[in-house]
Amino acid sequence: MFTGIIETLGKVTGLRRDQGNLRITVESAISSELKIDQSVAHNGVCLTVVALANGKHTVTAIEETLNKSNLGQLKAGDLVNLERCMQMNARLDGHIVQGHVDQTAVCTGLRELDGSWEYAFEYDPEPGNVTVEKGSICVNGISLTVVNSNANSFSVAIIPYTFEHTNLQQVKVGSTVNLEFDIIGKYVARLMQR
Repeated sequence: MFTGIIETLGKVTGLRRDQGNLRITVESAISSELKIDQSVAHNGVCLTVVALANGKHTVTAIEETLNKSNLGQLKAGDLVNLERCMQMNARLDGHIVQGHVDQTAVCTGLRELDGSWEYAFEYDPEPGNVTVEKGSICVNGISLTVVNSNANSFSVAIIPYTFEHTNLQQVKVGSTVNLEFDIIGKYVARLMQR
């Protein structure tokens, strides 16, 4: 379980295919504190640490994860948002995030405003995921509030701190991002289908 509050940025230092899987090695400020078998969100995807060495950690993304996320598009040098799982005795500053990416979206707009940024994203509505204005959405693992909501698109506003401390600084029009929709909204939608 995560909160969507990014702890630090990591730099991809190695990528290696292993059959249908992708082993991703990341260097970060928290890598030396991690343990084998620990869950860490990478761009919002919960992955298990499988190796540690020299301030770097390695995780494995399986084919299912690669098909539903942007991790298969990573290149050496890319920045990834990192968050360790939440502690039960801590405040929940973001929202309830499982680290299970539902689908990807494409950035369709980026406006620098007076002291903030507004990003617009478009996604495939076929899976039935929805956003609501002032509701929560997780973009690349970042807990954000929806500004505008449409049937297959939404926008979010980013404060300077979030821009500077996450990989949204590298997202441009045409970039692919990971989405995790609000778990409560997903349950409500499923119940309404019954």
